[in-house]
Amino acid sequence: MSILDPLPGDDLGAHFDALANALLEQGQLLSPAEIHGCLGGLLGGGFRGDRAALITNLEQTLDTTFHGDMADAIQGLRDEMEACIAAGDFDFQLLLPGDDVELGQRVDAMASWCRGFLGGFAQARVSAGAQAEAVATDSAEALKDFAAIAQAGPDDDDSQDDEDGERHYEELYEYLRVAAMNVLLDAGVGTPEDRGD
Repeated sequence: MSILDPLPGDDLGAHFDALANALLEQGQLLSPAEIHGCLGGLLGGGFRGDRAALITNLEQTLDTTFHGDMADAIQGLRDEMEACIAAGDFDFQLLLPGDDVELGQRVDAMASWCRGFLGGFAQARVSAGAQAEAVATDSAEALKDFAAIAQAGPDDDDSQDDEDGERHYEELYEYLRVAAMNVLLDAGVGTPEDRGD
């Protein structure tokens, strides 16, 4: 699978792995989850710039450099995210490792996704000079929850069995998925005005 392939609806884990491998080849230790979260945060924070501005803002937020195929892949992630929100089918998915990956690693990736989203949201607000503007109530609540989840780590309680851990992870995933969509919708992502229709 190439990192330039369209996001596969049922195989996000494979897409995550392809992006992770491409990042390693570029000498980057970033998680694809953090990049995807940061991208969502930028859009949810009001960023509407072109591809060059998108890459610049991501690089500033994540303190890194993207080039070549990785920059193309990031634009593809943006296009997919905007199209998904515009479709209104609530099929938005977080880019996280697949279920075959150990639960602790998936929890770490989820926390990275939240950190990325918060960083991207803040970057978009600062870039637009909108730090003092009010954030929609639902979005503000979601951001507080994202901040709490960003601190998550594998559960140290050995009394919790794997089934409980998986169920808790799935509940958090579903909450994050819907909350992120709401932040993006609050920001007008995917509307005719946003797309220039």
